[in-house]
Amino acid sequence: MRLIYFFVVAVCLTVSSTPISAHFYPNISSIPPSFNHPRGAWEAFRNFSGCHPGEKVDGLSKLKNYLKHFGYINSSSEFTDDFDDALRFALETYQKNFNLNATGELDERTLQQIVRPRCGVPDIVNGSTTMNSGKETTSPSNATHFHTVSHYSFFPGTPRWPDSRRDLTYAFEPENNLTDDVKSVFTRAFERWSTVTTLTFTQTASFYDADIKIGFFVGDHGDGEPFDGVLGTLAHAFSPTSGRLHLDGAETWVVSGDVTTSSETSAVDLESVAVHEIGHLLGLGHSSEEEAIMYPTISSRSRKVELASDDVTGIQQLYGANPSYNGSSTPSAGAEERDNSNAAPNISGSMWAMRALLTVGFGLLLLF
Repeated sequence: MRLIYFFVVAVCLTVSSTPISAHFYPNISSIPPSFNHPRGAWEAFRNFSGCHPGEKVDGLSKLKNYLKHFGYINSSSEFTDDFDDALRFALETYQKNFNLNATGELDERTLQQIVRPRCGVPDIVNGSTTMNSGKETTSPSNATHFHTVSHYSFFPGTPRWPDSRRDLTYAFEPENNLTDDVKSVFTRAFERWSTVTTLTFTQTASFYDADIKIGFFVGDHGDGEPFDGVLGTLAHAFSPTSGRLHLDGAETWVVSGDVTTSSETSAVDLESVAVHEIGHLLGLGHSSEEEAIMYPTISSRSRKVELASDDVTGIQQLYGANPSYNGSSTPSAGAEERDNSNAAPNISGSMWAMRALLTVGFGLLLLF
């Protein structure tokens, strides 16, 4: 009986972290016209526009949970719907990090920023912000403005891959069954970082032996950072040398082509997100420089894949410069968009249903 119990526990743990389905579209023309236009995970926060300290508004507790997740509130207590001092202080810090007027109020610009899709990595880790904010960024010189302060940041303790591991291997979760086109997106994303540093990246077939493990998941997938559905948290990655990169399988991932012209409001450019998350895998935190790859948010139907000078300076602080890098822009996307308007989305499968049945079946054995 005890053996059966442990077997059931093992199966349940496997199910909880199993990658489910991810939706990929070869290009924007392959998204069917009848595609459902879902609301973003945080769209309801727009209803808080104009709220002021001292008020009590239904749902503010959810906004506090959002701010807690990204490091702006440090509390283990259950949140109320009161616009209290803790919320005001959290909003002021958030506004400074995103170069907004630090009013501590829920004005329209602040809410527009809050509801944007973003990376799941917190902006504030262990009580200290990892975004260099609220600092002068330019200085005048002969009527010309030059950058004087960098905004790149590192994780607490500045973790990095050791000198003995400069050729990092990466692999994809086997049960995602990714196509070569999807995998090539990550190859290009890795190349953007290797172009400017001493690091190189090699794809390997051995998922469990790889330095970097990439997978698409939905909801709670066993790492303590559950995904929240369409256009909320797009992905997250862990600092060196964890090597884990997880992407939300609920998103409408566009593999190639000009995502900015898509009529689908939830279309997300896969390479843009991949380049950002690889920065975290290598040790970079978030930047308050909006042009930087490491800026925490990215709107749907937008593309940002070129490393900014802020990104380059930060990563070279960790690993040095590639001797062949001449300071020019990183590699372009390369692949041309293919018109495949009749293509169906690639929905990568899993053994979810079978494992769920096994769990229920073996669980029933415990009753006898």
